Amino acid sequence: MKRIVLGVLGVIVLAATWLWHTWDQLSLQPTASEWQPPAAAAAAQQPQSRESCRNNNPLRQPFFGDLHVHTSVSFDARSRDMLGDVDSAYRFARGMRVQLAPYDAAAEDARFAQLPTALDFAAVTDHAEWVGEVFACSQPEHPAYTSEACRAYRQRPESNPGSDGPTVGGEDANRFRNVMGFGDRNKAICGPDNQYCRDALKQAWEINQAVTEAHYDRSADCEFTTFHGYEYSNSVSMSKVHRNILFRNEIVPELPVSSLEEPDIVRLWEKMDTLCNQTDGGCEAISIPHNPNVSSGRMFYVPYRDEPRSEQQRLASLRARMEPVVEMMQIKGESECRPGMWNVVGEDEWCDFEKIRGLDWQAPEDCEDGYSAGAIIGVNCQSRLDFARYALLEGVAEEARIGVNPYRFGMAGSTDTHNALPGAVLEQDYPGCCGEGDATTLSRLNNAPGFAGKPVTYRNPGGLMGVWAEENSRDSLFDAMQRREVFATSGPRIVPRLFAGWDLPASICDSSQAEAGYAGGVPMGAVLPATAKQDAPLFVASAVADPRSYPLQRLQVIKLWRGADDAFHQAVFDIAGGDNDASVDLDSCAATGRGHAEFCATWRDPDFDPAQPAVYYTRVLENPSCRWSWQQCLSLPERERPEACSDPGLPKIIQERAWTSPIWYQGASDE
Repeated sequence: MKRIVLGVLGVIVLAATWLWHTWDQLSLQPTASEWQPPAAAAAAQQPQSRESCRNNNPLRQPFFGDLHVHTSVSFDARSRDMLGDVDSAYRFARGMRVQLAPYDAAAEDARFAQLPTALDFAAVTDHAEWVGEVFACSQPEHPAYTSEACRAYRQRPESNPGSDGPTVGGEDANRFRNVMGFGDRNKAICGPDNQYCRDALKQAWEINQAVTEAHYDRSADCEFTTFHGYEYSNSVSMSKVHRNILFRNEIVPELPVSSLEEPDIVRLWEKMDTLCNQTDGGCEAISIPHNPNVSSGRMFYVPYRDEPRSEQQRLASLRARMEPVVEMMQIKGESECRPGMWNVVGEDEWCDFEKIRGLDWQAPEDCEDGYSAGAIIGVNCQSRLDFARYALLEGVAEEARIGVNPYRFGMAGSTDTHNALPGAVLEQDYPGCCGEGDATTLSRLNNAPGFAGKPVTYRNPGGLMGVWAEENSRDSLFDAMQRREVFATSGPRIVPRLFAGWDLPASICDSSQAEAGYAGGVPMGAVLPATAKQDAPLFVASAVADPRSYPLQRLQVIKLWRGADDAFHQAVFDIAGGDNDASVDLDSCAATGRGHAEFCATWRDPDFDPAQPAVYYTRVLENPSCRWSWQQCLSLPERERPEACSDPGLPKIIQERAWTSPIWYQGASDE
């Protein structure tokens, strides 16, 4: 029986927060009626043809991208006066120079940004909720533009709201409240039948599609790939259970589906099947969850255990098909693991990385086997199911129970930029995440509580998604996501790879790793079938450092399994590299010490049990380097450094990293 953990203190804090926020910001589930007419399904047509890529490798090659990007039609970006549009986002991703907020700054104060190396792919994923309202309030020709609600939404705040009450992510909550409705859409903007907002949403979605198509390189050069997508932002009980919806090609439904008209995630998947996957044309969509670390245990909680077994299997299969990838690294923290979680056996000293809700004395209470509420505002407990590693084990438990694993997913990173800057992940050049809200060094070092109850300093520049695909085209990249042959990085373009097999040669690192790996084993994201052999399979892991970043320090295998006591077990094995003389001078952020440009190593599980299902993935760590926040503290004279620069909970040094997707071993059958 599920246990809902919501302590007395949490209730008091939530009640107090109610005084600061409207009901919709507390997310007792804002809703809206279905659009009339309802959104039409994707057209029954096939995608436009394209030239074959000259750069095609059947053994696959790594591509880097960002599939979580917000522009000026996202309500929480526009409310921070972030005016970067879809075109600006794609130009930046392709390596072009773009302007940042504040856009009305004098020429000598204007901010610009440019990637040192272009991305290979990107998607703009604006919040589906309130796009129509924001678009209507931003277009002078729209009938609602001069309404009181729209004028209030466009009005800049007089002062920093972070200094005078709880906020969600640092934005002026009272400002974006103006576009929201109570129990339905804001009639002052949308009109009595919501048609103004439906029309505005459709127009904004069509503009997004047109620009996304314009930036897709259909030539044989295949230099840049765009995907259509949007964010489904369900924040039930102030807990993030958000997803990015990503489409294979340009064949998409008439409108995005938001959590306002469809707050149930199962019905969202079913609606995506009806509107897209099960149509007669070429439409295909997947859902990518993000930020389980602030989901209060809800992202991976199994809600259907009281259903008939056949229905449980159907729902588990639906989730596994719809959600092959999880975004576990981004601006709002890393969601791999956390030390000391309930019923988790085994230590991992490297689980202390970018925990936005804090660690040690700052860490929230453990929910144990329950879930909670309020993670977005930093209250109540945290569950092991807030982390991808333990969700993988929950999937193993579910497969043992009902025969279907709903959580067989790959690891991905992205930014979640609200600056229209896909791929802006450099620690040494972090421009902030969110328009004018953190456009200066001092505002980025503001120590006022914000998202997850923590200052903006607890955010990070975000991660990237890596994909092993034959070529840089939509079909090739989307296929790789569906088979989970993807990886995540905390920002640097580290290239990790993983294979496992029963017949891989011991000398595989001396030859073509990919050719032998595919021929005699399976890659990351795959299931390694059992065999009659009693010996452990051979794993071969490799990693190549980002030449623009720091050397690699160590390559690790993470093994996960369930014990006889149903405890979640984890073990970490260093298989290459290890402790070295790398260090960082905190007075200058100068990094010194030896490291590695690349690794390749083979490994066998010393405790392999042929009957025991297990999950394996690799993690690679760079040498230590300065975190962005300390670098920006050092840019200020010592006497002018704000309180955040002496925050004992904020690390000055980090170790950037990358994670492969897992390989699953299901165990030999007793039959």
